[in-house]
Amino acid sequence: MKDNNSTLAKALIAAFGALVVGLNLGGISGAIDLIENEFALTALAKGFVTGSLMIGCLIGALTGGSMSDKFGRKPMLLVSALLLGLAAAGCWFVAPAAIYLVAYRFIGGLGVGVLSAVIPAYITEISPAEKRGTYVSLYQLFVVIGILGAYTFNWAVGAEGSRWHLMLGLPLVFAAVDVVLLLFLEESPVWIDNRGKSKEKGASFGELFRGRIGWVVFLGSMLAFFQQITGINVVINYAPGILSKLGIAGSNPLLQTVVIGIANLVFTIIALWLCDKFGRKTLLVTGCIGCFISLGYLVYAYSIPNPSSVGVLVAILAYIGFFALSLSPLMFVVTSEMYPSYIRGTAMALSTGISWACAFIVVQLYPWMEQTLGTNIAFAIFAVLCLLAGLFIQFLIPETKGKSLEQIQKELKLES
Repeated sequence: MKDNNSTLAKALIAAFGALVVGLNLGGISGAIDLIENEFALTALAKGFVTGSLMIGCLIGALTGGSMSDKFGRKPMLLVSALLLGLAAAGCWFVAPAAIYLVAYRFIGGLGVGVLSAVIPAYITEISPAEKRGTYVSLYQLFVVIGILGAYTFNWAVGAEGSRWHLMLGLPLVFAAVDVVLLLFLEESPVWIDNRGKSKEKGASFGELFRGRIGWVVFLGSMLAFFQQITGINVVINYAPGILSKLGIAGSNPLLQTVVIGIANLVFTIIALWLCDKFGRKTLLVTGCIGCFISLGYLVYAYSIPNPSSVGVLVAILAYIGFFALSLSPLMFVVTSEMYPSYIRGTAMALSTGISWACAFIVVQLYPWMEQTLGTNIAFAIFAVLCLLAGLFIQFLIPETKGKSLEQIQKELKLES
């Protein structure tokens, strides 16, 4: 029992950094309109201020994971927390022009990208097989808590004047706490054990595409692709606008985001409880089917003259719920379980980088899709992708629940 409590404490300390990730992802939703007004941004500049974080995330994920294979998980967690603190401090105290915000959000994105690759890898390596799904899912739980925290703080602060400084500066407080906590965190024992082996320097990106390793990395990369290409960030970021078309957005968009954030958190907690009780594939496939049905209703609703506004709201919340039960946490769980330890950081970097790249593409393209193709066609595309994701997982992704990392590698015909 003592060992289990110790492992849980380590997992919680590592996962705490994901709270700062969530604060960065959610904070911009309430701040961007205020920033647009203060600096008289063009639409292109507004998108660049928003998207600069994801560009940093992509680069941070691709570099941070491989560096964690070489230098250790703990040093990279510390570096990322410092980057996030620096970025938040810049947004809070030193941002006289939009270009500064782009730079600071890019720096913050580097930290977010590193954390998104390294935290799941670290927790995977310290967790017992029977608890691994729950513990790795703590990463996504803390992200969701951070997003809800940012939404709630934005609503409490209010959409006035230069209060965006506070919205974007809030992560500084929690990044400082994260640095202190990480000083007491032990390095991953799996990484330490691999330092003395022939593969101690980790894998190059070229090695990720060869033989059986290449096949497993392909599976993980496709999971990362489906996690974001199926449209979750469209719903999270554009839900107020989507709802307003039907007259149910209300008068306080910041409060609406709080409601969406609460729904996301509730279903993520349920996923945390379920992921080690049911098979990973069961939850993933069920979630994809649920997302397909939810989006299917939205396709219908936006194809008729007078759709039910309540039905649309329920469908959006159901989509968020099914996603939170499946692809949201379990992409990180399954990919980190499939990858052998000596390439885990580098391979997780690739998968996480693909996820961030797809998130950026979807968020940037949706307004164009909505304007040129129509909301119904846009949702139809995401629905088809959810169906394809479910089929891909059902026929190609292995079940990893309750198995040791060594057993998973053996079943995948990988070297131990």
